[in-house]
Amino acid sequence: QVQLVELGGGLVQPGGSLRLSCEAPEIVFRLYIMAWYRQTPGKQRELVASISSGSGADTNYAASVRGRFTISRDNAKNTMYLQMNSLKPEDTAVYYCQAMWTQIHWGQGIQVTVSS
Repeated sequence: QVQLVELGGGLVQPGGSLRLSCEAPEIVFRLYIMAWYRQTPGKQRELVASISSGSGADTNYAASVRGRFTISRDNAKNTMYLQMNSLKPEDTAVYYCQAMWTQIHWGQGIQVTVSS
């Protein structure tokens, strides 16, 4: 069983910032590719950003968030982060943590709302 614990969602004004976190078991954090997805009603989940488990910590971003969001990892805390800056109303969604290796695991989802 793999449990992914997400924290940090909430309401923020346009132009503001939020940081999401996702804590995973150590073995998962060491071996799995980690990613953030988001979903709005009636839409499929879309990839926001991903980060590799290797020492290089290679990252990938959706074009819509590139330059505004930063994905990172803290190995000591077995935690992945998504720093979201310059938030826009279109960033409003439920954000999901994902861990993938030979299996795929999802966090419970956390609401991010960007509104004035």
